[in-house]
Amino acid sequence: MYSAWSLALYGFDVTRYGLYAADSMKQPCVYILASKRNGTLYIGLTSDLVQRVWQHKNDLVDGFTKRYGVHMLVWYEVCGTMEVAITREKAIKEWQRAWKISLIQEVNPEWKDLYDGLL
Repeated sequence: MYSAWSLALYGFDVTRYGLYAADSMKQPCVYILASKRNGTLYIGLTSDLVQRVWQHKNDLVDGFTKRYGVHMLVWYEVCGTMEVAITREKAIKEWQRAWKISLIQEVNPEWKDLYDGLL
């Protein structure tokens, strides 16, 4: 399943199909945060993307993202179920770094922080 962001990039009218970004954020999502372009990456999973990324950005999540300053949302994918999201997250975590970079650059070649677009 593709995110509203990904579908819009490929020319789909996301409003026509009811795939508003804000509406889709209460669904299971896999996401990638980065410290900067081509920087440190973090792959995560959540059922509330807006809230979870906000927590990362405000260093409310102890651990990796806080320690290494990984706060930019550079990629995400909305999944149909939590089981699908878990499987996808585990798979991406096993990928080579170059594959993760390619995944990001397919939909976000500028490495823009996608968080503001979720609000």
